[in-house]
Amino acid sequence: MDFTVKGTFKAGQKWEKFTRKITSPTKNAASEKILSLIGSEHRCKRNRIKINSINEAV
Repeated sequence: MDFTVKGTFKAGQKWEKFTRKITSPTKNAASEKILSLIGSEHRCKRNRIKINSINEAV
C-alpha cells in the first residue's frame, strides 16, 4: 500500500516540514521507513523527527 506521511524534523535551529509518499505494507512499517530515510538523508536522530499524520494515499 501507499501512504502519505507528513511531519517535521529539526534541522539546525528550526523545524522543517516534510511530506513523503511511501510504499509499505503497514502504517508502522511506513513510520519506521520514514524515520530511517529522514535520519539518513539529514543526519537527524529519531527523537528530532515528529510524524504528524500517516494516511493511505488515494
